[in-house]
Amino acid sequence: MSKTLLNVRHVHAALDTGEELLRGLDLTILAGETHVIMGPNGAGKSTLANVLMGHPDYQVTEGSIAWRGEDLTHEPTNVRARKGMFLSFQTPEEIDGITLSDFLKAAKTAVEGRPTPPSLFRKQMQEAMALLDMDPAYADRYVNVGFSGGEKKKSEILQLLMLHPSLAILDETDSGLDVDAVKTVRQGVAHYRNADNALLIISHSDRMLEELPIDAVHVLVNGVIVHSGGKELIEQINRDGYAAFVREEA
Repeated sequence: MSKTLLNVRHVHAALDTGEELLRGLDLTILAGETHVIMGPNGAGKSTLANVLMGHPDYQVTEGSIAWRGEDLTHEPTNVRARKGMFLSFQTPEEIDGITLSDFLKAAKTAVEGRPTPPSLFRKQMQEAMALLDMDPAYADRYVNVGFSGGEKKKSEILQLLMLHPSLAILDETDSGLDVDAVKTVRQGVAHYRNADNALLIISHSDRMLEELPIDAVHVLVNGVIVHSGGKELIEQINRDGYAAFVREEA
């Protein structure tokens, strides 16, 4: 059986206005792999995350997105989530009126197709919150309402640990976090990672990437992956920036 989870081929994507943001992007991710997307501001990193998850504001105008060999190019977000794809938002939304516990219970039921026994759900949630050093009281608070930036990001990783997706797309999860929060979130991500799932980490820095095995680093410029390599690329970017890659794309 193929270990290929995600196979993106020559994807072009645009807004409803016709503005093209991805311009022929190729990416293949196998089970067990961790890929990193880096690039300058406006390169299309968050656009890629949203296109992969089927955000309705972005239209795939050319190319294909296959998941375990099945074409999902034009499938809605809920179908992709049920198949095992997950996106951690750069700026998590607040959902007033729904507790974090009820939200996760509903999401888990939708993804798995059946409800988790209440006692097992509580046990799983308590263990995941303890791993993330989250106050258990947050389970009964409305989703992200009044949460600090760090707690919102922990809430995203809590969802990751509770839903067990096959592919986790983390869009700048370390953005705005202090050193301690980054460490905690990184521990949660490391706990999630195994040989059967995969990570696609979008990041501007190496703070989230320390101690994580990295299989490939891709540099995105103007909607195209212009260079791919190993973890050494992160050090090169930290040292020299993106100027050389921008020239390469031009």
